[in-house]
This record gives sequence, C-alpha cells and structure tokens, in this order.
Amino acid sequence: MKPPRRGSTGLMRYEELRRQTDNDDDRVTPRGADAVDTAERAGREVASAGRDVASSRWLRGLARAGLLARGANYLLVGSLAVQIALGSRGTQADTTGALRTVAGHPGGIVVLWLLAAGFAGLALWRFAETAYGQAGPGGQAVPKRLVSLALGVVYGVTCGVMVNFILGVGGGTSSDTESKSFTARLLAHSGGQVLVAGIGVAAAAAGVGMGIYGLRRMFAKYLHTAQMSAVTSKVVEGLGVAGYVTRGAVFCVAGAFLIDAAVSFDPQEAQGLDGSLRKTAATPLGPWLLLAIALGLVVFGLYSWCEARWRMVEPG
Repeated sequence: MKPPRRGSTGLMRYEELRRQTDNDDDRVTPRGADAVDTAERAGREVASAGRDVASSRWLRGLARAGLLARGANYLLVGSLAVQIALGSRGTQADTTGALRTVAGHPGGIVVLWLLAAGFAGLALWRFAETAYGQAGPGGQAVPKRLVSLALGVVYGVTCGVMVNFILGVGGGTSSDTESKSFTARLLAHSGGQVLVAGIGVAAAAAGVGMGIYGLRRMFAKYLHTAQMSAVTSKVVEGLGVAGYVTRGAVFCVAGAFLIDAAVSFDPQEAQGLDGSLRKTAATPLGPWLLLAIALGLVVFGLYSWCEARWRMVEPG
C-alpha cells in the first residue's frame, strides 16, 4: 500500500469535515422549518380563535346592548335639551346631566351600571372591528378600521366617565367645564393656539361628514333591511337621516366655539355639548332652533335602538 501523498491527509480531513457539516445541516434544517411551521400554525390558530370570539353570540349581544345604551343616553340628553329650550335653567344637557337625572330615581345606580356595561360592550365591538374589519361592504379597508378604533376609544372614555360618576371619582364635571379646562391647558403651551384651532376644524369637519353620511343614507348599508317591511325601512331611514344630521350640527357648533377660543385666545369660549346647546338658544332663532336640535338628538336615540335590532354587528 502506497503512503498518502503530502497534503492528501489534510484534504481527506477537510472532505470528511465538510460531509459531517452537510449532514448536520440536513438534520437542523428540517427542525428549523418545523419550528417556523409551528409558529405560523399557532399564529393562524390564535387569529382564528380571536375571530371566533369577535363573531361570537355574546360579543354580538354586547354590541346590541351597547347600542341600546347609546340610544338611552341620547334620549336622556335630548329630553334635557328640550327642557332647556322650554326655559329650564338648572338642567345640564350632556352625559353628566343625563347620569344625574338617572341617579336621582329609585334604582338609578343599577341603571347606570347597565349603561356603563353597554358602552364597554360598544368599545369592545369597535376594537374587534379594528382588528378584523367592519361588517358590511368594504369593511376591511384601513380607513374604516381607523374609524372603528376612534369610536372604540370614544366609547371607552364614555364608559370611564360613567364608572367615575357612579364611584364618585370626579364624575360630576360638566362637559363645558372639561372643555374650558382642556382648552386652557392647551393654550398655555407653545403652539397650543394652532392645536386648539386644528381640533375645532376637525370637529367641524366630522360634523359635516356626519351630515353627509346621514343625508346620503350611507348608514343603511349596515342594516339588515331585508328583515324589515317596506314601511319599517322608510321609518328607520328617516330616523337615521334626522339623527345623523342633528349630531353633525352639534359637532359643527362645538367646533366653531373651539376655533373661536383659539382665535380669541380665550378658553372660556370653548363649549361642551351643554354649552353648545345653550349658545344655540342665544341665536336669532332662539329656543326654536334648540328645540329642533333637541328633538333631533331624541330621534337619534330612537334610531340607535333600531340599530340594536337590525345593525350588522359581525366583525369582518
């Protein structure tokens, strides 16, 4: 047997090590692929489970209960605004005023907890829409998900206000006081004047959007109209148009007061819902315009109850 040539031993050792490394790679790669597959499968299962929860009967029930709560809130605020239009001075036409009215009746605390739970259900439903898309056509679009996110935050904050009121933790502050305080804090900072004006413009733009949304009956595509009779469908659409136009008008008025506060650099010009309604009564049309807006808020409360019955609430 001939001895190996010089250098052949190193070459043989290199080939042996390379084959061993290749074998090790063959053993590791499937394991890595299996880990990736397992992670992807787990992700799909979590997403599927989340969608099942979002579409579950109990979450749909929470959404419908929340729409009932929203309707009750607007009915209360609208009725208080009617009293202001008729000359009442001690009435506070906003969510806090509505809560005080409910709390003043026997069993009112129980009703308040039910309202808070309803708004919590509304927030959960909108957050589920943020994750999986809205019900109805085009519900997966990013702008609609962002709208659901914003509404979820609003309903969550409203729920917090109600819980604080029930527990007595600073929940008795009117919307006007909060608006003035918030505006004053913003105006105290550099650039706050521009920010307040921007918020006012955004509120007014949202109000215009609500009015267009109502006038074009865009809300109807989210309703199970096939389950309604022809007469019921017309009534519900009429309630929706009047309700959304009224809400839009209130947002526009509140936005105008914020812009005025920014221009005059006076936080006292900022108004919440109650102040906006009272300022409306001071216009040339006086209490008649306020009465029309108040009745519109009542109408939107009734429409919310119709949504609780016929709204599509299955996310995605």
